[in-house]
Amino acid sequence: MAEGLTLIGYRYSVYTRIVRAALIEMGLEATYHELNPFSDTSDPLLLEHTPFGRVPVLRHDDFTLTETSAILRYLDAIGPGLSLVPTAPHQMARMAQVVAVTDFYGYVPLVRQVFANAVFAPMMDEVADELAVTEGLKNARPMLQSLNAIAAEGHQLNGVDITLADLHLAPMIAYFTMAPQGSSMMAAFPTLQRWWQGVADRPSLLQTDPFAGP
Repeated sequence: MAEGLTLIGYRYSVYTRIVRAALIEMGLEATYHELNPFSDTSDPLLLEHTPFGRVPVLRHDDFTLTETSAILRYLDAIGPGLSLVPTAPHQMARMAQVVAVTDFYGYVPLVRQVFANAVFAPMMDEVADELAVTEGLKNARPMLQSLNAIAAEGHQLNGVDITLADLHLAPMIAYFTMAPQGSSMMAAFPTLQRWWQGVADRPSLLQTDPFAGP
């Protein structure tokens, strides 16, 4: 087992959750440091490792790595179990496509617009932006449509052969479906919904739920 791993993250950060879920799936352990990148005062520990002031940050002894996709590929390479990166060229490429679609077309509408305003803001007694929710649902549709078509191929997102693509997408869908509007929209994409039902109860997701337990 790889030792000397340290993860700097924020419990509500979807990208932190992606890495924490990956650690569980890969049989790895890391010392965890919690900090809020959105606080008014920048945390010197975070700025020590990245000028962008964003989480997650992975430390492995004296090696520092940022960007979730890079962190997942590194953890997969050093993990003790089977690789979560497919070896077949078309499956490897499809995995990379799903990760890219999730990052570029999914994160903002699913998390920053719908979840942040329909779920997180009311939970924190903050003012929600209903217009952002409406815009997020509109922007989420083509992304979900694309992933639904990919899931229908059976190469990825099938809830059986877990890959880095599943780990990247699942925490975002978890947040999105916490909003009633998001849960209703998912029903319009039955193949993707079946994938979600297949991964939603994985221990890696349940154990990293920031709203469960203390």
